[in-house]
Amino acid sequence: MAKHSTSHIIQSLIVNLLIATSKGFAAFMTKSGSMLAETIHSFADCANQGLLLMGVKQANRPANKKHPLGYGRAVYFWSFMVAMLLFSIGGMFSIYEGVHKFQHPEPVDHIEWGIGILVFSLLLEGYATYSNIIELNKRRGSSGFFQYLRNTKDSDLVVIFGENSAAVFGLILAITALMTAYYTGDGRYDALGSLAIGIVLIAVAIFLSVEVKSLLIGESADENINLSVKSIIEDHPEIHQLINLITIQQGPGEVLMCLKIKCKPNLTALEISNMINNFEKDIRKNNPEVKWIYIEPDLQEWKV
Repeated sequence: MAKHSTSHIIQSLIVNLLIATSKGFAAFMTKSGSMLAETIHSFADCANQGLLLMGVKQANRPANKKHPLGYGRAVYFWSFMVAMLLFSIGGMFSIYEGVHKFQHPEPVDHIEWGIGILVFSLLLEGYATYSNIIELNKRRGSSGFFQYLRNTKDSDLVVIFGENSAAVFGLILAITALMTAYYTGDGRYDALGSLAIGIVLIAVAIFLSVEVKSLLIGESADENINLSVKSIIEDHPEIHQLINLITIQQGPGEVLMCLKIKCKPNLTALEISNMINNFEKDIRKNNPEVKWIYIEPDLQEWKV
């Protein structure tokens, strides 16, 4: 497996460590529930990015006897775990804190600390999210942005983008809630901010878990690969028909392909072997992400 880039994960990890520390200080100074929710959210994001880095490291391990197709799906497993942690630690805790603060509202103090750090965090998270968007635009080609999010096999990049965009939205909610609670003198607005942040995190977590679950179970590769194979067949006159084609995404940049083809009659075993070898070379040349190819020839009668 080609080494999978981790620069976007490391960048987000550094940003979130800085943000989580500053948010924690602001939560202590302001006694704000929404600030505390944001602090827990950022520390959870740090843990999530650590899990993604571990997943990428495991996915880069070479294939062995026990795992002959490699460890590429490790990225999908840890991406799914990240979605679960975002749901539980981030979303559910924020909702719990919101309910608690709503039942026992407290006035917020030292709002200048909270607003200053939230704006600072918003700038950092906005930069990280913008960097994710640039990377997504590079990879999506002619596909629509949201279509690419639904169809891409790079689960770690989608998870990082989901976390960062949720963080940006959550920070805007936290700023709004904190200012409203301070100027109205009603701490329940701060509690509502925490509730809203929790709902956003849970919504993002559900979206990510649904997308990653499909990859974890075993999702077909990009349709462009199928179209490429059908086009390559036209350059191989020994192949009369593509009977069946199955692709499975084994990890980012790793595809397993199984084909059944109908060959022209009267081909010798040597001719079939040479034809299959040349066919595989052309497939890999045009689709370098295809790592494993299994081809079953069919010698049924070919009629003009």
